[in-house]
Formats: sequence, structure tokens, C-alpha cells
Amino acid sequence: MRKFVIMGVAGCGKTSVGTALASRLGWQFIDGDALHPASNIHKMESGIPLTDADRLPWLKQVGQSLRDHAGTIAIGCSALKRSYRDVIREAAGQKVCFLFLDGSRELIEKRMSERTGHFMPLSLLDSQFATLERPQADEDAVIISIDGDLASIIDQITSKLEELEA
Repeated sequence: MRKFVIMGVAGCGKTSVGTALASRLGWQFIDGDALHPASNIHKMESGIPLTDADRLPWLKQVGQSLRDHAGTIAIGCSALKRSYRDVIREAAGQKVCFLFLDGSRELIEKRMSERTGHFMPLSLLDSQFATLERPQADEDAVIISIDGDLASIIDQITSKLEELEA
């Protein structure tokens, strides 16, 4: 069974994509925001970027959740730095494939400004892009353009995953 992290900056669509992908492919999806300690949520709601120390217990929890699930699972998690992805891989104790939802700052700002009811303020978007280290060729990662609508993004992911399995 495969383990996936749907990654990218805030507002790139991790939850929407994860939910739709899990529905189409019969996977379980966990929104990584639900794994954050309350202190992290409070900081972000207050417009304060998280530190690496803030993120560490959360990243370990993401990896442990991957490890503890018997079937194919995807977790939405920003996983912005390679070192964060390494923590997740180590805690998972197995191969993890990262699905990087890649979009321009302008597109993501537009999407963030249109969404309601999320704790992450638009004011933290610049810090997200400043922190982002794109997955490198030696990482198990698939880069997905988020320029299209949700259905085309899901089609793109399933097509790329089928290529990897072939």
C-alpha cells in the first residue's frame, strides 16, 4: 500500500485535491491541519509564521499517521522544506511519495482570498513561499500544476501515478 503526502504552500488546494483524489481512487485522506497542535493553529490564526521547532511535532505526527495506516493513504501537509519531508519519511519508516501542488503566487493568493473559514491568513503567504524548497529529482515526488480546475488536477495526478506504476 502506498503512502502519499499532498504538499504545497497554503491555499494550493491540498484538502480539495486530497478529498477528491481519495474519493476517486478509494484511498483514505487526512487533512494534516487536523494533526497540528492547538498552539500551532493559534499562532497561524494570529498571523505568526511557525518556526521549525513548532513544526517538528506536527511533521512527526504526519509521518506516524502514514506509518500506522494499513492501506493507501494521503495526508495533506505543506512539507515545504526538504528537511521537513525527511522528518516525515523517517517517522513513516517507509517510502513516501510527495505530490507537490505547484502554482504561482498570484494564483494561490487569488484562491486564498476567495476561501472562507480557514485559519491561515493571506498575510502568511509570503512566508510560505520564502520557506518553500521545491522537491528535487532525487526525492520521490510528483509535481502537479494547479493551473486547471479540480477535475483536471485529479486527472493529471492519476495519469502521472499510472506512469510511475507502469
